[in-house]
Amino acid sequence: MSVPFFFAENILSDDEIILDEESSRHIVQVLRMKSGEKILLTDGRGNAIDGEIGNANKKHCTVNKIAVSFAPRRSPALTIGISLTKNTSRFEWFLEKATELGTAVIIPMICDRTEKQHARYERLASICRSAMLQSNQVWMPEMHQPSAFKDVVKNAVQQQKLFGHIAGETKSLSETINISKDSHIVLIGPEGDFSEEEVVLAKASGFEGVSFGKTILRVETAGIYAAVMHAGFTQVSRKGAKEAQST
Repeated sequence: MSVPFFFAENILSDDEIILDEESSRHIVQVLRMKSGEKILLTDGRGNAIDGEIGNANKKHCTVNKIAVSFAPRRSPALTIGISLTKNTSRFEWFLEKATELGTAVIIPMICDRTEKQHARYERLASICRSAMLQSNQVWMPEMHQPSAFKDVVKNAVQQQKLFGHIAGETKSLSETINISKDSHIVLIGPEGDFSEEEVVLAKASGFEGVSFGKTILRVETAGIYAAVMHAGFTQVSRKGAKEAQST
């Protein structure tokens, strides 16, 4: 049986960690865990704790540290800037899958053709936390507040900057992505694509338009496509580097 895995803030500060009420209730009332049983914690920033339950209290369960470890974030890091969708459940599905695939940063965007202009930040962050734990990771995506497209473009500092573009002659994402770069950002527009003004702004800011294939994808599907492609290229690159070192 696998050791239960939970999220907690500030796991490095004290030898005894006090969990929030939601986690405490799940541990004590749902899993029926007792004092002395083993548990794993992460803060979503690469740190992990091997611990054991101290006080099995359903409101304030405590965990005693046994060992501390750190895992670096997967490199190169992927940032996805993606338009909010009219259907909230579709955007939440994207968040879940992008987290499972190891996306480093997620920026919900408000574009010229974005229909929904707001989102509940805490709800989005909660989905990412759950997906991180479900996929047994210790890094959670850095979740930004919804931002205007022009601000995302202006503030982008990644080494390779790409945006999905339906119209025009563009290379595919698989042809364009350069995995030797330390960081990448891919922007996904709303239904109806980016406006002409946004395309001009993106190109003027160093972004290159890419195609996601011959079919037109939904916003959330395009986001998953970008995350899958990046994860695949990263895995192949790491495998190649290991093989080169062994020869």
